[in-house]
Amino acid sequence: MMVHSVSDGVGDIHLKTDNLSSTDGQTENYKSVYKVGLPPRRNFIREFADAVKETLFADDPLRPYKDQPKSRKLLLGLQFLFPVLEWGRYYNLSKFKGDVIAGLTIASLCIPQDIGYAKLANMDPKYGLYSSFVPPLIYAVMGSSRDIAIGPVAVVSLLLGTLLQNEVDPLNDKEEYRRLAFTATFFAGVTQATLGFLRLGFLIEFLSHAAIVGFMGGAAITIALQQLKGFLGIKNFTKNTDIISVMKSVWGSVHHGWNWQTILIGTIFLAFLLFAKYIGKKRKSLFWVPAIAPLISVVLSTLLVDLTRADKYGVQIVKKIDRGINPSSVGQIHFSGSYALKGFRIGVVAAMIALTEAIAIGRTFAAMKDYQLDGNKEMVALGTMNIVGSMTSCYVATGSFSRSAVNFMAGCKTSVSNMVMSLVVMLTLLLITPLFKYTPNAILSSIIISAVISLIDYEAAYLIWKVDKFDFIACMGAFFGVVFVSVEIGLLVAVSISLAKILLQVTRPRTALLGNLPGTTIYRNMEQYPEATKVPGILIVRVDSAIYFTNSNYVKERILRWLRDEEEQLKENDLPQIDFLIVEMSPVTDIDTSGVHAFEELYRSLRKHEVQLVLANPGPVVIEKLYSAKFPELLGHDKVFLTVAEAVMTCTPKAREDV
Repeated sequence: MMVHSVSDGVGDIHLKTDNLSSTDGQTENYKSVYKVGLPPRRNFIREFADAVKETLFADDPLRPYKDQPKSRKLLLGLQFLFPVLEWGRYYNLSKFKGDVIAGLTIASLCIPQDIGYAKLANMDPKYGLYSSFVPPLIYAVMGSSRDIAIGPVAVVSLLLGTLLQNEVDPLNDKEEYRRLAFTATFFAGVTQATLGFLRLGFLIEFLSHAAIVGFMGGAAITIALQQLKGFLGIKNFTKNTDIISVMKSVWGSVHHGWNWQTILIGTIFLAFLLFAKYIGKKRKSLFWVPAIAPLISVVLSTLLVDLTRADKYGVQIVKKIDRGINPSSVGQIHFSGSYALKGFRIGVVAAMIALTEAIAIGRTFAAMKDYQLDGNKEMVALGTMNIVGSMTSCYVATGSFSRSAVNFMAGCKTSVSNMVMSLVVMLTLLLITPLFKYTPNAILSSIIISAVISLIDYEAAYLIWKVDKFDFIACMGAFFGVVFVSVEIGLLVAVSISLAKILLQVTRPRTALLGNLPGTTIYRNMEQYPEATKVPGILIVRVDSAIYFTNSNYVKERILRWLRDEEEQLKENDLPQIDFLIVEMSPVTDIDTSGVHAFEELYRSLRKHEVQLVLANPGPVVIEKLYSAKFPELLGHDKVFLTVAEAVMTCTPKAREDV
């Protein structure tokens, strides 16, 4: 007796064999002491509980609480809700210095951005500043990311502005529009917090990376086009966001609506902002240049307009921004009625986009600093801050990529940098908001245009094209949906194509024809390994997916088509026909009743062709279900093998005997 090493691609399996003799590279009188194992039966309740645990609690969040006293469990629970209690114990002066510098840097960037983003959402400028005061404070004590900078962002602001104005006119009914914005923010927060508490964060994964790249790029183009109103000084501008409507509105007012003074101001400062961004990219040590450039632009342009009184010559200005911090807005939120339903619908959409952006940003910087980010904890933090924000005159806030990048490069150590930024915004609201009266709208448009350009990630789009053409279709579908129709249609296209890809992969799984690598007992896909050879009288097919009702009939038909094609080739070359069809089931992670039924039909179809069905290496879940359905009794227990190599070595002598 000797030991023979067999590899089928899953792992090396050592088989004891008797009387090994070789004929044409194959082994006769083969007998293995190992058979496919049947796992111990589990009752339904235990199996269901395990499935729920793996789905919702894959990270085993209760592990730190095991065997801990009640006081320790209480402390761990508080630290889960308020991470500041954990990292705050190790906070020191060195970290504080880094956070102060980072906080002051992102504050100089966020103040002019907030005023501009509020206009994107069709809100007064002060509400943008409000949204960078309260939400960052809440996130600082509840968030688990050290690098995310919180506040309004361009994409969510545009999305809110578009969806809200479809329900309420922001010019003729400003109060109701504002109430609906707070209502949508409240329900956005509730949605985010609920997803976090119920540990349903995996739902946002349905927006694929490719779809997000396309959506963000399309949104960036749309946002930039919307800024042409302020950049060119146009007073009457379309409410539609698609490129055709915007360009009609722009060129329709070229002779009577454009203001050359406004264009001059916008062009000069846009060039300055882009040059500052170029310097920051060229030399990483000068990251602070593009960070403070927007604030410098606001100060200089405001002084220019104030001194020259350019507003008298048609240059549109921000006008008065009320002084004072966030007033309560609890009484303005619709908790019932038709507006509550509208706010809920808009809030859910805004919540998902805001979550996707924030968690993507958080994970990016967490990977760069080598620490773990708890996605569900992030959702709870983001949801809580938006709930509180909705009650303090804020609209939806989330993580900003541009500010987070500046925060990271400025040397932030913890989320205290958000607190510093928040305090600077508070002082701005209390002391200097009247100074923004003569700030030209053109400079805000220039700031937004320079900020959203980075959202157009053409390098990522090109990589998607090279890697996966279907992903590229999803990317371009989202992009063109946003640019040529609307933001919500682009989002719908992105989700639809992402789901379509999943459905296509589920309903049409890959199958492969396997061949033997000469001189080995390894069997591989013959397309990938052209040197692999077919085994006479045997056809080996691998199914690369779980087999469910959605694809069971396709899998059966595809296997039969492999057989039909192979038999036609053998007949043309006057070679012996197929006697055994081996189905390699290593990649088949699960099977349902429809899948079992499909295998029964496959077995009967093969019998009519005088071909025997053989299974190789079914997994524990699959073999358990096959035994429950008594399929091995129909097939024959001796037709289920541990490896493809074992099946081939057992079937080959029989195939030769039948010739």
